[in-house]
Amino acid sequence: MKYTTLPNTKIKVSKICLGSMTWGNQNTESEGHAQLDYALDHGVNFIDTAELYPVPATADTSGRTSEIIGTWLKKTGKRNKVIIASKIAGTGDYTAHIRTTGFSKSAIKEAIDLELARLQTDYIDLYQLHWPERDTNRFGVRNYKLDTKWDDNFNEILHSLDAEIKAGRIRNIGVSNENSWGTMRYLEESKYHNLPRVITIQNAYSMLTRTFETDLAEVALRENVGLLAYSPMAFGVLSGKYIKGKAADNARLKLFPRFARYSGEKASEAAKQYLKIAEDKNMTLAQMSLAFVNQQPFVTSTIIGATNLKQLEENIDSINVKLSNDVLEQINAIHNDFPNPAP
Repeated sequence: MKYTTLPNTKIKVSKICLGSMTWGNQNTESEGHAQLDYALDHGVNFIDTAELYPVPATADTSGRTSEIIGTWLKKTGKRNKVIIASKIAGTGDYTAHIRTTGFSKSAIKEAIDLELARLQTDYIDLYQLHWPERDTNRFGVRNYKLDTKWDDNFNEILHSLDAEIKAGRIRNIGVSNENSWGTMRYLEESKYHNLPRVITIQNAYSMLTRTFETDLAEVALRENVGLLAYSPMAFGVLSGKYIKGKAADNARLKLFPRFARYSGEKASEAAKQYLKIAEDKNMTLAQMSLAFVNQQPFVTSTIIGATNLKQLEENIDSINVKLSNDVLEQINAIHNDFPNPAP
């Protein structure tokens, strides 16, 4: 395994982060525990969860993923061996069953209270805002419209998080599904008001979705805010299993066809061309896809997700794959023909 540090800290994390959003839905508790055991045995010390998980979010299942991590921590006693990242859910129709109070001080306190109980720990290493509270484009939405009903509350949010840091309940903060304006506003408030600094941003990034490169990559590098890249294999499209017709019946897109963000005609054609590069170079498409993300200078850690140990093994092994300049040039050539075919 390769390691780095969370920006502006001394916290050592693996370049591969174990994502968990299928645990409690597609995966059982015992399967989640097996993934944690395997990942830790192979050098992964970074785990990502959220109060919303598993996905799709429902009133019956939200929080179950963190509970599974909590029972593993209690069973193994390995809390000091792992770095745990979690998130507070933002406002939205699909999170109304959790709460409707956004990122208010009381909401943040309640969310952390509940998450600490689920995880059976007394601190969270990295606490993230799952998406902006204001109504802005996220999850690939275009056609921006200004939210005139939202009142600027960046300072208030940071003060609330500062109180939780001082209480020792969270150690660092990050954002997720945020844009460059929002990220810079948080940094601005931190700088001028001596408030906690956002150290990471968790956004989608893969060979099919490279919009992060347009402006957020510069923010990440110049401001030292590390990308925690999620969906690096585009919901499994960049594993090649859908292209080859080998997806299992319990594959994510078969179970939940609404998650078709990466399955459009252009995205599928781009994936086929990426598959050819991988096969010509004696790699699996999954390995090439993850290696591409791992090598980006603005990426702190790549969040992988697997529903079985065979997938997990292949994903973790991607850390040993280094793409040549020739392969990168071929990838970029396809990207030029299919620029960000998935939003």
